[in-house]
Amino acid sequence: MTDHERPLAERGRMDAAEAGRRLADTAVPFDLALCSTSTRTRETWKLAVHEFEHRPKTVYEERIYEASPGELIAVLNETPDDARNVLLIGHNPGVQGLAEILSGTTEGDARQRMSRRGFPAAAFAVLSFGGTWKALEPGTASLVDYWAPSE
Repeated sequence: MTDHERPLAERGRMDAAEAGRRLADTAVPFDLALCSTSTRTRETWKLAVHEFEHRPKTVYEERIYEASPGELIAVLNETPDDARNVLLIGHNPGVQGLAEILSGTTEGDARQRMSRRGFPAAAFAVLSFGGTWKALEPGTASLVDYWAPSE
């Protein structure tokens, strides 16, 4: 089995559902989910989205698998402007690097928690950005929240 085809472990399934509950608690009305095509990210998303009141449109994007932060920014730059709140379901180290690179400012202790915990499976960062997707670049967002499953 290749890494791309590797399924979630039982722990990952539990953490994905909890991440979905936590994301739903943010009350952010997600318009679009951009998800890697790997088996485990697809499973994570399917378990997490069951916790949402409204299911956003989902696009499975091959370029997210093993992408660098710069490659992830390129994917996000292509997002239609009518998608105001977007989820990106991907892989480390790219996703953590993306959150670190985009966040020019941070609310509360989110950056310290993210630096301390890293991005284990099902972790998420919430970033706020006030421009068009084409204008998204390093330092233009604010890290609003961070959550990771308990060890």
